[in-house]
Amino acid sequence: MTSPNLDEIDIRILRELRNDGRITAAELSQRVGLSVTPVIRRLKHLENTGIITGYVALIDEVALGYEMSVFVSVKLDKQIDAAIENFETEMLKFPEVIDCWLMTGHRDYLLRIAITGLKEFEALMIERLVKINGVASIESSIPIRRVKSGISRTP
Repeated sequence: MTSPNLDEIDIRILRELRNDGRITAAELSQRVGLSVTPVIRRLKHLENTGIITGYVALIDEVALGYEMSVFVSVKLDKQIDAAIENFETEMLKFPEVIDCWLMTGHRDYLLRIAITGLKEFEALMIERLVKINGVASIESSIPIRRVKSGISRTP
């Protein structure tokens, strides 16, 4: 399925950028079969419409010493605006929390935490996470290995 606002060239531009965000406009223009000026104009349009939200470097967490990911499900004691706002504000203070999703189902939030090991995870849980006002219960899962990794889905 493709967006009605994107044509085949826009989609090819997005796919090329997903594979190499540092590609030059000249190289991108060659790969999508369009001259440089229209490619730059299309890039600006994709940025201005919010389809491209930024450019980042992909960092190997393990190479930095964060050898372990833990998925943590959090249930709040109340699902009211104040409790949700408080929890989400607190999550912004945790550099270990890489992803935080508000969920449907039995738990309210799903977190992915990147840590150096079980000692760091224990300290994070005991000293900080369980002390957040409004947290009723926490359940953690440790992944064995990543089967698939992606940055975003493109058409």
